[in-house]
Amino acid sequence: MELALTLVVLVAAVIAIAGLASKLAVPPPLALIVSGIAASFVPFITEPVLTPQVVLYGLLPPLLYAAAVRTSLVDFRANTSSIIALSVGLVLFTAAGVGLVTWWLLPVPFAVAFALGAVVAPPDAVAASAVARRIGLPRRVVTILEGESLVNDATALVSLRTAIAAFTTAGTAEAVTLGSVAGDFAWAVVGGVGFGVVVALVVGLVRRSFTDPAIDTSLSFIVPFLAFLPAEHYHSSGVLSVVVAGLLLGHKSPVVQNAASRLSERINWASVQFLLENAVFLMIGLQMRRIVTDVSGSGLGWGRVVVLSVVVLLAVVVLRPLYVFPTRWFFGRFDKGVSPTARPYAQSAIISWAGMRGVVTLAAAFTLPPDTHYRGVFVWIAMVVTVGTLLLQGTTLPLLARALRVRGPDPREDALQEATILQASVAAGLKALEDCDESDPEVIETLRTRAENRTNIVWERLGQGREGAETPSETYRRMRMVMLVAERRELLRIRDEGLADQEVLAHVMDQLDIEESMLDRIESRTSDLRDEPMLPVERAEDECQHLAAAHDRFVAPSSPHGCEECLRDGTTWVHLRLCLQCGHVGCCDSSPQKHADAHFHETRHPVMRSFEPGESWRWCFVDNQLG
Repeated sequence: MELALTLVVLVAAVIAIAGLASKLAVPPPLALIVSGIAASFVPFITEPVLTPQVVLYGLLPPLLYAAAVRTSLVDFRANTSSIIALSVGLVLFTAAGVGLVTWWLLPVPFAVAFALGAVVAPPDAVAASAVARRIGLPRRVVTILEGESLVNDATALVSLRTAIAAFTTAGTAEAVTLGSVAGDFAWAVVGGVGFGVVVALVVGLVRRSFTDPAIDTSLSFIVPFLAFLPAEHYHSSGVLSVVVAGLLLGHKSPVVQNAASRLSERINWASVQFLLENAVFLMIGLQMRRIVTDVSGSGLGWGRVVVLSVVVLLAVVVLRPLYVFPTRWFFGRFDKGVSPTARPYAQSAIISWAGMRGVVTLAAAFTLPPDTHYRGVFVWIAMVVTVGTLLLQGTTLPLLARALRVRGPDPREDALQEATILQASVAAGLKALEDCDESDPEVIETLRTRAENRTNIVWERLGQGREGAETPSETYRRMRMVMLVAERRELLRIRDEGLADQEVLAHVMDQLDIEESMLDRIESRTSDLRDEPMLPVERAEDECQHLAAAHDRFVAPSSPHGCEECLRDGTTWVHLRLCLQCGHVGCCDSSPQKHADAHFHETRHPVMRSFEPGESWRWCFVDNQLG
């Protein structure tokens, strides 16, 4: 009864505190840790037992998997050099820097001081991505931060394990050498990647045999442990194994899972991730009373402990930009997908300031052996660094982003890209429909109409429309919602009167729920695009008058399916351009007919923009200038 009551109170507290923090725009990890610290000093609250084994073996694998499985492998590979530079180089740089500072201030061996550096070195994936997405940072910055936070845990934990081995075997025949450190690190990487790949391949093969979403989702719950435990058993990186398995399975999910399984897994893992990550922050805060007791018995005195804590916190904050700016300049040149209008120094400043610590730092502190010099002080410092970075950097990062004019993606660009991608996808579907043997014209027309309606929904979202007027898709959603309410009411009447089998009724109800959720999502995206202020398109200082006049202009394409003349004449285009005055869509100069150039000579409309997914550049035909 006591255990059940504790779990209920813990989950209820997590839900209440995290929900309130989100409403107040406060980082939930910070609110949970502070609440836990305050509650730890309440006499009648019992401190929950949170051992390092519970965190590292029970909580960390599913948290890492939940983050990795929704991370784009394509984006990760496009930014590999920056991610590796931060997740490996920066962790070692920070651990060494903090180790030197601690070694200078405390009478401890350097291996012990380096262990503290390894504890506080890795930023937290949960805190970084939560803040980054909340304030709307560029997607490339978010990808780098999330990728760094996924991989750097492996570097930090391997470094910590090496440091512990160094000071526990000092003066013995098993003493750590430079060669053994290099070998252990190489095996940690190779073994971690290898175990992760094997698990992903095996699980992918097994998933092809299951179509039941419940079985598939249940399988996903053991994947993190299948990857973590064997890797740790053979002294490689379990963290890296989980990350690799999650990245590969997330990338392959459209191939090895059906739609129902993907939807079920996504919903269930979102709930698991929310409860686990927030519960860890709250429970770690609840350890504060015991930590204070340990520090009081360390013999250093609170004045010296506070000075050391502040110095380590400052070192963690300062070392990151000292490393990020030069390495981002060097490694960033090898990353793909960098926008020509990107401002690398502003983005480097954001990455430098997004170093919030979290679960791994606190959990790693508890893994220090009981006989470690000043262990209680080191755990206290880990807590100070975590709370300090969340408070200092987590709350000021939005201010820095606004000051540097670093912004997230333009909603109009997203909507345009979604529309063009969806158009290409639907065109492929219609082509397959033409090639199939179906002879019923009514069925073919129904499928064609539904496909066209899907693309029309996105295209209609691009335009602002007349005030108070509904687009056809909005009218459809409104009327369909009226029907769904009536249909559900009738189903509930049939259920309550016992007129049909409950399993059949549940299946029909699920169909209505899925359709309603899709309509709600479409309505929400349309509302966000139209109600929120639109971000202005960035422009250079030296733009010509035509580009300057058209920099924030948006027009609806007259021929969203492709080049207007090519469609009429049956010719082929290479790339598409959109006239920013009349909305004409023409093909580029690489196309045989060069209809975009011909449109300018015919109409003298000066500016066209790329009509390709992910491209936002413009061209002035009058001044031959790129914008």
